[in-house]
Amino acid sequence: MKIAIIGAGAAGIIAAITAKRLNKNLHIDLFDANKGIGKKILASGNGRCNISNSKVTAKNYLGENPDFTSFALKEFDFKAFEKFCKSIGLLLDIKPSYKVYPLSNEAKSVTNLLELALKELDVNIYLESMISDIEKINDKFNISTQDNEYKAYDKVVISNGLGAAPQLNANESGLDFASKFGHSFNPTYPSLVGLKTDNTYNGKLQGVKKECNVSLYVNGNLEQEIFGDVLFTSYGVSGFAILDISQLAVLNLSQYQDVKIAINFFPKINRNDLGDQIQTLFKTIPSQKAVDIITGMVSNKIAPVLLDICKINIDTKASEINAKQIKALAYQLNQWKLKITDTQGFGHAEASGGGVRTAEVDNKTYESKLCKGLYFAGEVLDIVGNRGGFNLQFAWASGYLVGKNLGK
Repeated sequence: MKIAIIGAGAAGIIAAITAKRLNKNLHIDLFDANKGIGKKILASGNGRCNISNSKVTAKNYLGENPDFTSFALKEFDFKAFEKFCKSIGLLLDIKPSYKVYPLSNEAKSVTNLLELALKELDVNIYLESMISDIEKINDKFNISTQDNEYKAYDKVVISNGLGAAPQLNANESGLDFASKFGHSFNPTYPSLVGLKTDNTYNGKLQGVKKECNVSLYVNGNLEQEIFGDVLFTSYGVSGFAILDISQLAVLNLSQYQDVKIAINFFPKINRNDLGDQIQTLFKTIPSQKAVDIITGMVSNKIAPVLLDICKINIDTKASEINAKQIKALAYQLNQWKLKITDTQGFGHAEASGGGVRTAEVDNKTYESKLCKGLYFAGEVLDIVGNRGGFNLQFAWASGYLVGKNLGK
């Protein structure tokens, strides 16, 4: 049997290895547009490779139907993944946060071992091969690249992801191929990405970083709360808390909903107590400027912007601040609201949301329900995971199920 796998990322690689281990007689051609395999694996975890997460459920995913992931995550759970890693010589470092890294702490060791496994199994790897077309004639698939045509495949796996990280040759051609065989897809959007806001304060807050509580409001309703780093930028906000909350924020933004976030700089202090603390500070040094005193609580970049928002003159002394103004300062620090207008785009996104509708794919084999012999795995499907190794774990699990079915 002859099989073509489009995309040598985590899903495509494990599909090829799993299938070939089960059936040595398979002829497998693995295609990728890059000069090497696993480019997104290399980029994950800032080069350290956050390869998986040891505590994964369907609740860690977004999409039209996140429960679509349940069978794959159960069939190829973390223990199965750990066993697979050992089988290629890869040892893991499991952090208390459940994030998983290679023991070497280097992404390159992961792709090196995966490539050795592919070559040992005689999987044919075609690099710098951007697929331009797939057609099916008399139950056989033909594949075209920019330079060549490869014919008579019995089965084809589309695992070449979506548009996140175009600098790594990421594109949405997988959706074009899926559409050609009757599949529909949900609109794609950048995920795990910085957010553009309606007010950037003329860049005055750029570089300010603080651990905050971030609340997400969609059409005025509180949808999510996350605690973590917030980084103010020239375009809006970033940082781990923003990347995490971006998933639901951008999904709703893509559906033209009203999306706002509220940042609480002091989540452990309620608003009234915060007001009392500000009042006490002002009473302690009444002759000092209010803006200077506030820098003892927040960044010296935040203080003047805070006063401006609360319509307090920058030269106002602490003794001149009234109770209403103190209440306004505490409220703003407790709920610094920003309207989300856009994202930094796919070029800065760690993942893509949207994709091929999972209702049209068998959740136990990942074969198309519309075209026999066509399979999907990984990011091209309408499934996107949280930050922390969840996207790679879904790629491994979905690719494994595809490989298992191909190897029968």
